[in-house]
Amino acid sequence: MIEAPWNARVYRNRHGRGTRTPMFGTRLPRYRTRSGMFDDMMAAQIRRLNDAWPQLVRPVQFAVEDVPPSQPAPWETEPDLNSQYFPSAHGVPARIVLYRMPIQTLATSRMDMQLIIRDELVERLADLYGRRPEEIDPDWGL
Repeated sequence: MIEAPWNARVYRNRHGRGTRTPMFGTRLPRYRTRSGMFDDMMAAQIRRLNDAWPQLVRPVQFAVEDVPPSQPAPWETEPDLNSQYFPSAHGVPARIVLYRMPIQTLATSRMDMQLIIRDELVERLADLYGRRPEEIDPDWGL
């Protein structure tokens, strides 16, 4: 009985020259994309903030988008191109959205990107709850 090539344990590439395997291991740093690293950094900062302020962080949804929308929110007189918050309304929880491309453009290194992500998250949480960013994270802005 003939078996489909993709069901076989090892099969050749479409030209029949060799086996299909990744060029490098999936656990190597080259395999991770810039967007994946950005998501990991954001998740680490959210976990850190959740450990310190669980009552502020748990009811908020966090998201990452590539670029900001062309139309700013009606309540923002000067839109921030790095992040945006949406207050809760009509059963929809509050949301904080970070925009990956502008933040990556500002950052010069991985550490710099982590600090920018931290500052944006803290600033948006402070805006959402009407607090000063220094109350949420004393290291904000340093």
